[in-house]
This record gives sequence, structure tokens and C-alpha cells, in this order.
Amino acid sequence: MKHLILGTAGHIDHGKTSLVKALTGVDCDRLPEEKSRGITIELGFAHLDLPEGIRFGIVDVPGHERFIRTMVAGVGGMDLVMLVIAADEGVMPQTREHLEICRLLGVQRGLVALTKSDLVEPDWLGLVVEEVREYLQGSFLEDAPILPVSSRSGAGLDALRSELARLGGEIEPKRSDGPFRLPVDRVFTVAGFGTVVTGTLLSGRIGVGDEVEIIPKGLQSRVRGIQHHGEKCAGGSAGERLAVNLQGVEHNLLQRGDVVAPAGVFRATRVADVRLDYLGSAGRELKNRSILRLHSSTAEVQAEVVLLQGGSLDAGGSGYARLRLAEPLLLLPGDPFVLRRSSPATTVGGGRVLDPFPPLRRKRRGESLQLLEAIEGEDDAMRIAAMVEGSLLSGISQQELLRRTGFSSARLEKGVSLLLSAGRVVQMTREPRLFLCREGVTELQAQLLASLEQFLGENPLKEGMGKEELKGRLPRRSDPRFFAPLLAALERDGRIVAEREVVTIPDRRQSPPPGGDALLCRLEELLAKGGCEPPTVREMGDATGLGEKPLLEHLNRLAREGRAVKVKGDIFYPPLAVAGLREKLTEFLREHGEITPPQFREVTGLSRKFMIPLLEYFDGEKLTIRVGDKRVLRRG
Repeated sequence: MKHLILGTAGHIDHGKTSLVKALTGVDCDRLPEEKSRGITIELGFAHLDLPEGIRFGIVDVPGHERFIRTMVAGVGGMDLVMLVIAADEGVMPQTREHLEICRLLGVQRGLVALTKSDLVEPDWLGLVVEEVREYLQGSFLEDAPILPVSSRSGAGLDALRSELARLGGEIEPKRSDGPFRLPVDRVFTVAGFGTVVTGTLLSGRIGVGDEVEIIPKGLQSRVRGIQHHGEKCAGGSAGERLAVNLQGVEHNLLQRGDVVAPAGVFRATRVADVRLDYLGSAGRELKNRSILRLHSSTAEVQAEVVLLQGGSLDAGGSGYARLRLAEPLLLLPGDPFVLRRSSPATTVGGGRVLDPFPPLRRKRRGESLQLLEAIEGEDDAMRIAAMVEGSLLSGISQQELLRRTGFSSARLEKGVSLLLSAGRVVQMTREPRLFLCREGVTELQAQLLASLEQFLGENPLKEGMGKEELKGRLPRRSDPRFFAPLLAALERDGRIVAEREVVTIPDRRQSPPPGGDALLCRLEELLAKGGCEPPTVREMGDATGLGEKPLLEHLNRLAREGRAVKVKGDIFYPPLAVAGLREKLTEFLREHGEITPPQFREVTGLSRKFMIPLLEYFDGEKLTIRVGDKRVLRRG
């Protein structure tokens, strides 16, 4: 059987509930207040089986302007709308608003039921039909059938059923692939069973025993049982109205607007980029950062509207916007929404979600708009490419792509495979799968090479650069896990040589310059001759004829090889001298417990030029620790 959702829409007291009862035998006004006041306040539900193998789940919405928010909650998931207009009154204010809401929420098919047709003369009925047809011009119902009916006498109901069957046969059922989503429209308890939620399954399949999560609250539960129009079943598919019995969750923790979904698959958001259509009937322009009420599926939250294409949006206009939500909400790409003012309570616009997890870092406006234009397009691969490229050097995970595109795993994989084959996107890691655009890979490789060459230029006597040190040169916003594949690619291309934990460039692997060893021995000699007060770099330069920079490179090499001790940037000591000074300092501290700089000068006979750098060197060596102006032995 084909399962579809049929929703009613129309002005208060135009006979929506009576028509549903005449079609199905179910009275959707279940609350005592609804009975006493004769109006629908809450959503009502019924089902209609047609011989053509179609089962309509019917959602009856309230028509009173005070209950528009409830009406919006009922439109989510509609496949077909039955716009109800009373023949004795014609088009009324809520007729107009309901039709706008249906359009904004993406309803594309429907029909018009002219109720109470038995209360007017045939000539009058003809005039009403003309009025309705004229009003529907330019809307998604402009070519829809208009069927006079009477809920009291039953006139026209058979024709209405036939038309519903015809339209239902033309509608594609919702996709059952991908994870399930069940927006909650009612919560109650059943004695002996516990918490029950109802809603229309928007996608996927849900079954008894499934582990579920209640979003955005993050509550974990398990499906204990499922009913479809009062009948127990093992599971449900997209397009069906279901009652789901949840295990281990108190009903008072849940509310309309929550979503039942597979555990750990979806994540709520508080920011979303959207295509916003602002209604011509809104009356005045929409200013940037206006605060409105957002309705999406069964949820309602306050939202700040940040316009991305100017400081205001004229009535009847359309543009890109960023919605900042007061509370987290589950939104997926393509989800429709409605925006309403709180005072006066009117519907002013709506649209579709483009990116529920947009990059929060600031980007140039032109780049942001290009990204949204690509996302709004119909080419899956281009939408994926736009998101990967929009992530710049940070990259993006497969899970994030699933969240931001709303694609099924198979659909995403198809688009990613095309981009990988074309070389536009590069997979950087296997688990989790992380992707970078080709330009990002090239830029990161160039940055690593530049950092390596700069380091080697500053340290010409070093064997190379340590891998961890080079890894630290990646930009902060880039993922450290990119380093290994970037390095491997550079090595495959012959642009670097990586041996053990050291990285260098190929043409740098050469023998020491002629006479290099003799020069190092000469420097050792000079240091040893100076003893506890070694020659300065300038003095050694005069003795060897070397400039300061090459001299420091050779002295650093001596230090790396343990043939000298680097006490400060330009002060080098022979190892034996440092060992002797360390011994004198340690002996004094063990006897006296502490030492001041003047006492250290007395013990060693050093000038201040060497005394202070040596004390700081021993601090850095963790032999001593400074306490005020004194040093003590570091314990442990």
C-alpha cells in the first residue's frame, strides 16, 4: 500500500473537521474544549483507505488565527493539501495565510473542497468557483480541481475520493533510504506502556528495538512498540503517521518539536544558512537582524535573521540569510521553514535550509554567496566540492558532509568518488575520512616546504629538521592528521627526504665542507684555552677569520655533538669547565642550602658577564631553582 499524508487547510468554521469525519468516520476534535467551542484547537488525525491501494494519513489543522502555530506544525510532511473553502463565505483571511504557509513549506500538489455547497444557490456556487479560481492564479493550486461538497448530505464526496486517488497516484512516495526522522507532534502516556509520541515519519525506516535519540535533548531510548493508525506493526516507513512507544523516557521530558532519530547520527544546530522568501503581504521591509519566530516541521523557536545580501529585504523579495536560533534545532538541507512575527502574529516569510552547519569563521561576502549558490544548485558533486573548498585548509570529514548535505551515504559516496577521480578533492585520512580540496593540499605542501627551507637556511650545519618541529609549522586551523600524508606525498614527488625523525631536501645531502673538521678542532682549542671565561664570539672570529653567522653555526654544531656547551645565544663553554662549575655550585648548595649571585661570584671568581648566564643555564638545566634573588637545589 502507498502511504501519503493529506493535510487540511482553510479558515475557521469552513468545515475542515466535518469534511474529514464525512470522509473517514473519524471525529478529529477529541478535546472537551474543542467539543464545547465547536472549533479545532489541536491537530487531529484520521486515515482514509482508497481502493486504488492508497492510504492517506489525514492531518486536520485548526483554522483560527490564534492557532496558526499549531497549523504550521501539522503541515510538515504533507504530500497533498486539501484547501477547504466554505461556499457561503468564499476566500477569507486564514484561507490566504494557510495557502502561503503551504507554499513556503514546499507543498506542491492539492485540491480545493468547496464545503457547505448545499447552503447556496447554484448560481452563487458558480460565482464562488470563479472567485476561488481567480484567487489561486499564480499559486501551486492554480490548476487544481475545485470540488463542491457537502459534509452533511454527502454530495460530492465520491468525486472528492476519486480525485484524491488520482492525485495520490501521481505523487512519488517519500524516500525510505537514509536515517529516519520522526518530528513529534503529540506526547502522552498509555497505562502499562509508558511514553508514546506521534508524528509523520519524514524519511527512512524505524522498527521495534531500534536505539533512538531524542533531539535536541540528547535523551537515549529504545523503541518498545509501534502503531500505524491504531494497528500494531513491526516498523514504519517514510510517509506514514506513527505512534511510537519509547522505553525509559519520562513523557514530561518530551514536547512537540522534538525529533526521534537514530542514536548518534544527527546533531542539532543553532545557526543555519537559508534561502529566504519574504512575502509581499508582509507589508514592510525586513531589516537585518530582525527577531522572528521560526517554524520548522513541528518545532518553533525564536530566530535572529542576518541578511547576507544587504541591510534589508523588500516585501516580495528573496535572498540568502543566516538564522541564529535561540535554541538548538535539528535542521537538514532542504528542510522548509516558516517565519512569523510575534506582534501582530502574522506569517511574513519562509524558505529552505541550505547549510545547517555553515562555517562560523568570517569570510568575504562574495565567497560566502558563491558557496551558497553552489549548495543551492542541483549538481551533487558541485555541492560537495563547494563545501570541501569552503573548508579551506581545515578540511572536512565525511560525517560533516553527511550532516551539511543531507545526502544518504550512498548518494554522498557517488559524488565524492567523482571528485576524487577528477582530482578536485583529496582524501587525506582513511579513518575518519577527511577531505581537502586540491588547492588546499598544494598550499599546505608549499607552506611545509617553505618552513623547511627557512629552517635549513638558518641552520646550515644541521642534518635536517625534526618531523615534530615541522609538523608544528602547519597552520593552526589545519588538522595535524594531514601532516603524514602531506609529507608522504612530498617524498613521493622527490621534493624532500625523510629519514627516521629528520626531514631535509635532496640537494642538501652532501659531505662536510673541506677543512670543516679542522675548524671545529680550532674552536674547541680556543674554548678550552679560555676555561671558565671563554673567548667571545667576536674574539673567536678574529682568531679564525670567520664572520659571526658562520661561526655561530659551527659552534652550534659543536654543541650538538657534545663538544661544547651553549650557555647563552653567544656564550659557549668547554664541557670540562661547565662540569667543574656545576660541581662547585652543587657542593656549596649542599653545605649552605642557598646561594646568591655575589656568593656564586666569590665561589667561582667569575665576572658578571659569565656569572648570570651560567646561573640561568643551571636553572634551565633543572639543577637549581630561583627563589627571589637566591638559588636552591631543585629537589627530585
